Amino acid sequence: MNWRNSIAILVLVLSTTTFAQSNLLNAKTPDQIGKKTEAELSADNDKPLPYGYVHDRDILMGKRIWEFIDLDERVNFPLYFPIEDLTPDRKPLYNVLIDEIRKGKITEVYDSSYFTTKKTLKDIESSLFNVDTTDVGREQMNENLDAYRNGTKTIAEEFIKKTQIEAIDVSAYRIVGYWFFDKRQGELKYRLLGICPVVPDVFSKKNSDSELEYIDLFWVYFPSTRDVLHEATAFNNRNSAMPFTFDHMLNARRFSGMIYLEENVYGDRKIADYMKENAQMQLLESDRVKEKIRDFEQDMWNY
Repeated sequence: MNWRNSIAILVLVLSTTTFAQSNLLNAKTPDQIGKKTEAELSADNDKPLPYGYVHDRDILMGKRIWEFIDLDERVNFPLYFPIEDLTPDRKPLYNVLIDEIRKGKITEVYDSSYFTTKKTLKDIESSLFNVDTTDVGREQMNENLDAYRNGTKTIAEEFIKKTQIEAIDVSAYRIVGYWFFDKRQGELKYRLLGICPVVPDVFSKKNSDSELEYIDLFWVYFPSTRDVLHEATAFNNRNSAMPFTFDHMLNARRFSGMIYLEENVYGDRKIADYMKENAQMQLLESDRVKEKIRDFEQDMWNY
């Protein structure tokens, strides 16, 4: 057995130990599934693969690109499902982000993809919840307004309408990243910078008769979340014993995205702003931008 085969077997063993569902085959009762043993905890000390240092002088060409990840596409299903937390080791990406923001583990949260103004948890929660009173509840309240104002009487629970944004409501993700040609390594590389869930506006969701309006909920600076996303796993359809971490999945670009914006002289004008009301032309323009970046690397080796 040569050294290459030895390395391949070692990587396979480590990957199986790291990513397989914890204690599934050794559990005596169902509540033990997912709980790591002491031996697993001591061996599970892996971290996200660190990014290499890139000096500004080594970047021969760079371009910031914004992409739209449609969760209706089958290849993007691992980012969307499961829409309910069925097991402790499987969550949709949205739940991972929002739960860790609430716990305080994700702090670099902003209101735009330029990461200039931070967004607080209170700001986010205001976009997730809405509590309103039904027409019947308002009629009852108007009949005895003084009693409701002084607190001696409260509106019945069945007359209170609560609207909440959940994982099932997420329709897409927006991401921003940086394509650059590293002249020291002689190759084209990609660095993901931020990710944003796209959800319905809670006020449009509560009105079932109106058309849903979608908003960018928040932008998370991706490099600061890598440790958290490395601990959360997405389903691997080919081998459920070795799921992908969200950190690996996003860095390896295991998704399908459409470019909707590239940085440009027009104040970062979107493709839809100059290819108006023509979805086919917008897709063709997106492919043109993609090929323009890829062709730069190919042209480097043409003499």
